[in-house]
Parts: sequence; structure tokens; C-alpha cells
Amino acid sequence: MIQDADKRQTHGVAMTGLAVMAMAAAGHQPADKTPSGDAMRRAVAFLLRSDIQAQSGYFGGRDGSRMYGHGIVTLALTELLGMGADKVQDGLLRERAQRGVNLILAAQRVKKHDPRFIGGWRYAPDASDADLSVTVWQLMALRSAKNAGLPVPKEAIDAAVAYLRRSYVGPRPMAATAAGNPAIKGAFGYVPGQPPQYAMAAAGLLAMQVCGLHDAPEVLGTAEWLRESRPVWEMQWFFYGTYYYAQGMRKRGGDTAMEAQEQVERVLLAHGQPEGFWEGADGSEAGQGRVYCTALALLSLSTRYHYLPIYQE
Repeated sequence: MIQDADKRQTHGVAMTGLAVMAMAAAGHQPADKTPSGDAMRRAVAFLLRSDIQAQSGYFGGRDGSRMYGHGIVTLALTELLGMGADKVQDGLLRERAQRGVNLILAAQRVKKHDPRFIGGWRYAPDASDADLSVTVWQLMALRSAKNAGLPVPKEAIDAAVAYLRRSYVGPRPMAATAAGNPAIKGAFGYVPGQPPQYAMAAAGLLAMQVCGLHDAPEVLGTAEWLRESRPVWEMQWFFYGTYYYAQGMRKRGGDTAMEAQEQVERVLLAHGQPEGFWEGADGSEAGQGRVYCTALALLSLSTRYHYLPIYQE
């Protein structure tokens, strides 16, 4: 496991998944004959240990990271398919990823106590409600698995997208805003009916586009909303939201992508530590540890490289 010198760090399985994705996004692979490659091999080997994933396929129980951690680790494994250190590791990656996907699909099918939550996920595999933050990790993992050739029913993706749409607040523009016309803005909230917020708006923006809905009304409205709600240091859930913001706005292309990239680089590079790590400043992330903050910062800064399949144009 990738260790964190900050003793406040918890959720080691989920954090290892995030760190593996961050290193892969910067171009490192487990097969590389380098110190980074060696770290990747050991990290992936840790995630593939038999005591990390429950018999049910669940990754979120051992370290208490719940469905957040399960979605993160499943996404990390699906993104690494074909990048294992050898054929044995590649085979384990596929088998463990498929079990993780199966758990996500089973959790989505749990009966919800409110129809607004249908298609989504929350903290536990048997949850009867949903929120956008947990849902996006599961949806990204499903989409990545489908891209990698693992069996994922179209109905599962469609149901998750429908849940995202119920979490959108504001008017829905039917076409890109013409030059000189007032922008039509809206964005995603934490649960259906709640007002938009930066991190959830950015998460919904990326997830919709990863599902191929680049010109959906919700995407157009959220992109406009985020042009006025850019990442600012010490804002709530800065690293979490900026990870989604950087990737989601990159997919918009043109001036929108360039402006977002410049903003992300300006803020992050101004607050990185000389030793190469980042730490949270806002109370929502101040206790999350260096691995969490640094991994999300690297994922935010690596948009131009397209090494991870899920973020390719």
C-alpha cells in the first residue's frame, strides 16, 4: 500500500486507488522499470490482495471507505486493464474489476424509498437512497468498465444518467449560447432538489460527458455555471471539485478548456509544497491527508496528457 506520512490519513484502500490513478495519469505504469513503476506494481498488488475485496466484490469495507472507496478502486482497476506488470496481474485486474462492477450493479438495483433516488447509489451497497457524490464514482467505474470490454448493461448507465438529470437545478438550454446572448446557467446539486454547489456541478459535468452526452442541456448549463464559479483556494471540497472541474471543462474544448486549465494550474501551483505534495486548507479537506490532496491535484493537472482511457477525448 502507498503509505502517507500524515498520520491523519485513513481509508488506505481508497487512497491507494486514487494514488494509482494519479500516477497512471502522469504516464507511469506497473510494468515500467523505474522507481515509479515499482511503486505502481506494489500498489496494484496491494489492491489485488485477497483480503482487500470481500466475497461480495465490495472494496469499501476493509478500510471503512464505503461505496466511495468501492467506486474509486473499481475505477482504478478498470482503467489499468491491460497495463498490469505481467499476464498474471492483468488477469487478476480483470477478475477483481468485474467483481467490483457486479457489486455496483447489485447496489443500484436495491429498491429506493423515494423514486427520485432510482438509478443512484449512496454510502452502503444496500442503501435505499442516493446522492450525486457517491453516484458519480460508480457511474465512472461502470463507464470505464464498459469501455474496457467488461459486460455492463446499457440500462444501468441510462438509469444513473436519469438520476443525474433529476439532480440538476435550473433552466435547461437547448443549444450552446450564441455570442452576445445571455448565458443560460444551471448546475447539479448533492441530491435532487438541493441547490447547486461547485463540487457537485463539476462532478455532474464530467460524468454526463463521459457517458457521451456532450451537448445535453444539463452539460451546457453547468459549463456556463462553472465559468462563473471557478476553483478558489480554501473553498469547500476544493480538491475533490477541482478534479472534476479540470477534467469536465477540458472536455468542453476551445476557450472554455484553456481558461479552466489556466485557472487550475494557477491555483494549484501556487499552493503546492516544496516537497511535492498538497494539503487541504478548508475544513472539509484539512483532515483528509496528503495522499488524497496530492492525488487529486495530480489528476487535475494531468488533463492534457490523456493517459487514462476514461478521460480521453
